[in-house]
Amino acid sequence: MKRQIDQGYTMAEEAGSVSTSNGNGGLTSMDSVESYRWVFQDADDSEIDDDGDEDLPLRTGMDSEDEDNVDHRLIRTGPRIDSLDVETLEVSGAQRIDLEDVTFRKSIKLAFQTLGIVFGDVGTSPLYTFSVMFNKAPIEGKEDIIGALSLVIYTLILIPLIKYVLVVLWANDDGEGGTFALYSLICRHAKVSLLPNQLASDTRISSFKLKVPSAELERSLRIKERLEASLRLKKLLLMLVLAGTSMVIADGVVTPAMSVMSAVRGLKLEVPMVEEDHVVMISVAYLIVLFSVQRIGTSKIGLAIGPALFLWFCSLGGIGIYNLVKHDSSVLKAFNPVHIYYYFKRDSAKAWYSLGGCLLCATGSEAMFADLCYFSVGAIQLIFAFLVLPCLLLGYLGQAAYLMDNNNHAQQPFFSSIPNGTFWPMFLIANMAALIASRTMTTATFSCVKQSIALGCFPRLKIVHTSRKFMGQIYIPVMNWFLLASALLLVCFIASTEEIGNAYGIAEVGVMMMSTILVILVMLLIWQINIILVLFFSVIFLGLEVVFFSSVLRGIKDGSWLILVFAVIVFFIMYIWNYGSKLKYETEVKKKMSMDVMRQLGSNLGTVRAPGIALLYNELAKGVPTIFGNFVATLPAVHSMIVFVCIKYVPVPFVPPSERFLFRRVCPKSYHIFRCIARYGYKDAHRENHQIFEQLLIESLEKFILREAKERSLESDGDDDTDSEDESSHVLLDPNGTVYSLGAPLLSKYRNKTTKRPITSEASTSHEPQKDFSNSVQDKSLENELTLLHAAKESGVVYLLGHVSIRARKDSWFTKKLAINYFYAFLRKNCRRGIATLSVPHTRLLEVAITHMV
Repeated sequence: MKRQIDQGYTMAEEAGSVSTSNGNGGLTSMDSVESYRWVFQDADDSEIDDDGDEDLPLRTGMDSEDEDNVDHRLIRTGPRIDSLDVETLEVSGAQRIDLEDVTFRKSIKLAFQTLGIVFGDVGTSPLYTFSVMFNKAPIEGKEDIIGALSLVIYTLILIPLIKYVLVVLWANDDGEGGTFALYSLICRHAKVSLLPNQLASDTRISSFKLKVPSAELERSLRIKERLEASLRLKKLLLMLVLAGTSMVIADGVVTPAMSVMSAVRGLKLEVPMVEEDHVVMISVAYLIVLFSVQRIGTSKIGLAIGPALFLWFCSLGGIGIYNLVKHDSSVLKAFNPVHIYYYFKRDSAKAWYSLGGCLLCATGSEAMFADLCYFSVGAIQLIFAFLVLPCLLLGYLGQAAYLMDNNNHAQQPFFSSIPNGTFWPMFLIANMAALIASRTMTTATFSCVKQSIALGCFPRLKIVHTSRKFMGQIYIPVMNWFLLASALLLVCFIASTEEIGNAYGIAEVGVMMMSTILVILVMLLIWQINIILVLFFSVIFLGLEVVFFSSVLRGIKDGSWLILVFAVIVFFIMYIWNYGSKLKYETEVKKKMSMDVMRQLGSNLGTVRAPGIALLYNELAKGVPTIFGNFVATLPAVHSMIVFVCIKYVPVPFVPPSERFLFRRVCPKSYHIFRCIARYGYKDAHRENHQIFEQLLIESLEKFILREAKERSLESDGDDDTDSEDESSHVLLDPNGTVYSLGAPLLSKYRNKTTKRPITSEASTSHEPQKDFSNSVQDKSLENELTLLHAAKESGVVYLLGHVSIRARKDSWFTKKLAINYFYAFLRKNCRRGIATLSVPHTRLLEVAITHMV
């Protein structure tokens, strides 16, 4: 085999964003333009897919007896149009669901769902806020009630309203909320991710889209460069995200315990024979029922409990107005913040300690952000500002007015302030609201766990999508029962609502601080707002949360330390999984088979090619996996057709069978090796009969071969036909006028979006005989490949599964051995496998395991 390589050329540079100087000291952003690439091409115009093997050496003339006598040369082509980048656009229904043109009836339905799913946690805070607050700082006079009420009012205004509803909700990642959504948003604008990326095309280029130079832009660029250059800052950022997510999961444990016990404890006022043990048993029964119905879809539950929570807010506001009129309306002066100053001046230590209870009025704020994937920002803002906040303020004002005349009822201010004759209806409504609040935080926990799984920071778990219309509505069975078991332990071993309330405050303020730090980074890096506003936001909210955190830490010895231990355990699970997954992925990429080795083996791969099709399942979507080398070295023969199959999930409910597969050729045509991306929607069963699966895959492969041949034929014809509109529509032009072929599959649907220009060829007449000969060679090559495919189909399909594991080397540190060989191995053994369960007969299944030392 003879290869002709032009000396002096270099391999293609990696595509990226470019920043240039405009001559005035400012910066101008430019759109990313992919550079040229260099590929080997044989005589039948088959390009060799190097699959990003950046270390592939250029070799001058080299003969191989294993290949046909075909000339290979290095050619310069346009940038590859990566078909994987547009795979979501190819699938029917992949577009994002917009809530536009909804009827009035649908608007009311959506409002009830939003109310029932998002605001349950923050809506039930009047059940326990004052009781915990005055347990920490007992009432000594009416001024203490006014001061405590003023603290609650401005905590509600500052944290849930201003920080979350007006600011943080806008820092969402394409509709997703939570700490991992903030991290994902930051990673898209700066290359700070330490997580392994399965596809290079999945990594978005770090770029700022501002056209006008400004001080904010220059500051953002400096911050971006500092983050990208510092490995310590990257690790610190990831640690903050993992800590915030672990606090959210801990919040998902303590919220049901606190809400349910506070609601059930009201029985002790009306039924004196009820003791603390009875409250615990009833709470346990409530929690079991709550988590048992969690699997029902969020839309169905939200529509059912929305009216109940609406009734709760109306009742809360009505009781507040009643108590204001009946008892003492002078509590309205608590809107004057000077009473906070007086409160701390009288007894600063007691007031500071009461902050741990005051924080509970803002619980559920993070749940609003984490549950954002279910509903729109505007819907959450309107409902909170015009219904939730006014009713909460009236509820707290009413309790304070009642305590002005009955300050000895501070242990149960909510149930004590209920008007006579309405206790049992309000008790029922309060218990329903408590169950709703528990579900709110549980759904928020599911959302955060799903995001962490997607980013490789949590062991893979089964995720059930409960709605075909809304992609974000999910249920995670393992996580659901884990939260239930943890909540039951918390209720049984810490029966005091005051101690649980302190644990609640620790979890809540922890995740608030993490979110504040990430939002500040979003402001500097992405929003690029004025530095004065950023400093104002940082001083007020981060400073306030640090003060709250110092208060709740004082009560950590009362049993609330359990929630910190729980959060630490979750943090280490996430960190070890991320660390092990990163090492495993990097090792697989480092040890993948080089295309240089594949060329040396030749088209027969150094062995016998027996008729048949081999489907090799692996997690890598790029490159030839090292496990393939084990199959080649172990088996006495390999199949005539080899397909590397990788499972890929796209954000649609179902993928039609006709659009299931996406193909790409890995080696020259004579090798007959392909890569297949099998695309599934989030509600696809993944359990189709293996015969149907094989039939669809082979039919799709045949269509790909035919389309590939057709597009290459059109490309060669376009070199000479300057006026053919049909042929010119199959090329893509860059801004400089360079012509590229749309050689990637499934992209021809978009060819009408490209600019159609005449294509000239200076040598069109002199090379006419060569073009006819090339076309005849292509036709013959196509016929031979289709014949081979049909013969391989008749011989049968074999499934090859590779299991890759890692172990620490003997000379590694003890901590690394402990983390990889025991903890990570245990998590990987017990987590859900990445490849969907296949109904394949054991007689057609071959599995090979390989262990890498890291």
